[in-house]
Amino acid sequence: MGYALDETHDPARRSWVRSAQGHPDFPMQNLPLGVFRPPGGTARGGIAIGDSILDLGAALNEGLFSGEARRLAELAAGSSLNAFLAIGRPARDALRRRVSELLTLDTRDGAKAESLREKVLHDASRCSVHLPAAIGAYTDFYAGIEHAANGGRRRGQNPPLAENYKYVPVAYHSRASSVRPSGTEIRRPNGQRLIGTDTSPTFGPCMKLDFELELGVWIGEGNAWGEPIPIERAAEHIAGYCLLNDWSARDIQRWEMAPLGPFLSKNFGTSISPWLVTPEALAPFQIAQAPRPAGDPKPLAYLWAESDQRSGAYDIELEVFLSTATMRSRGMPAQRVSVSNARHLYWTFAQMVAHHTCGGCNLAAGDLFGSGTISAPDPSGYGSIAELSYDGDKPFELPSGETRTFLENGDEVTFHAHARRDGFVSIGFGGCIGRIVD
Repeated sequence: MGYALDETHDPARRSWVRSAQGHPDFPMQNLPLGVFRPPGGTARGGIAIGDSILDLGAALNEGLFSGEARRLAELAAGSSLNAFLAIGRPARDALRRRVSELLTLDTRDGAKAESLREKVLHDASRCSVHLPAAIGAYTDFYAGIEHAANGGRRRGQNPPLAENYKYVPVAYHSRASSVRPSGTEIRRPNGQRLIGTDTSPTFGPCMKLDFELELGVWIGEGNAWGEPIPIERAAEHIAGYCLLNDWSARDIQRWEMAPLGPFLSKNFGTSISPWLVTPEALAPFQIAQAPRPAGDPKPLAYLWAESDQRSGAYDIELEVFLSTATMRSRGMPAQRVSVSNARHLYWTFAQMVAHHTCGGCNLAAGDLFGSGTISAPDPSGYGSIAELSYDGDKPFELPSGETRTFLENGDEVTFHAHARRDGFVSIGFGGCIGRIVD
């Protein structure tokens, strides 16, 4: 179940791309995959390295790949990563090793690649980013138990969690067509709203617009229709991770939830960070899944594997920053409003895959999962404004003197995530940014 450490994780390894040294997100030890467009060019596959992007197509043209590595680079060099993701873990590992060799300082291959710097590297700040893959389906889970419990408490439920929560990795099917890469503006949605003590709805713009702090999960190799993925093999079907903002219209959600759950309150937009961070890059940051509290039921057999419990979780710090139009006009930095960690998820990602397919559902390369909102046990790590403001009852203050109960037009929300462990180089995900517009 776990991913082995190798030379690509060596903290002593240095790159001839100088900005990679000490880079908060994309040092040599990360090498996330994505799709980008350079100035005047077309969308193509690349790998983030420091403040630059390695153009895989250009590197192929310059003869930096040969043999099997060339075939893999060709699959990853196009305008979508779906074909590359579909061939699974060995392909990712082989391409990662070869790219690491090419980018390493003071080696024969590294020297050759460095000599071609102007042809194979692009300044990331001058490029636009795209979705890394065509998303066939998007499923949003509810695996953040602190967020789920906080919602139950606000609604007056006792106990706060639904009876099935600790048995089932709860999820709903959301809208793949409205997933957008970081930096895309988010329009405030319209819909039927239930406001205050109203008992009948009105139609208009959402008054309680919220963010949700999540990790996204990219599916790699799929499964045949009717053939469940066993829990022991489930992690092998995960190709990578990203940050995901499940924008939520709470007043619309309040009215539409019964009897079938979220619809318009969730389908208007989802933001993701554009770089796919692979399980191989995250290998040093695997941790044991937190033990279930005394009295919680053990998952049913199809959701339980000792190997998954030993190393199926990750130590990834997650941060939320909020910037208002007023703050930006005054030159004020964004305010950090939340710090959480992926270790707070109640279900592992492998359990999500196993449950999703247990009835025979077929997953495909490029399918996307959301983890569910990852809130910490205390208010400093709440992963949504609904929690931070107690559904608007307790406005929180920003350094500008403004207060917020929910998001207002011009507000910009930024997620960051970093995996850290003593003895290894920290890696990050890049930003997941969205600004609210009317």
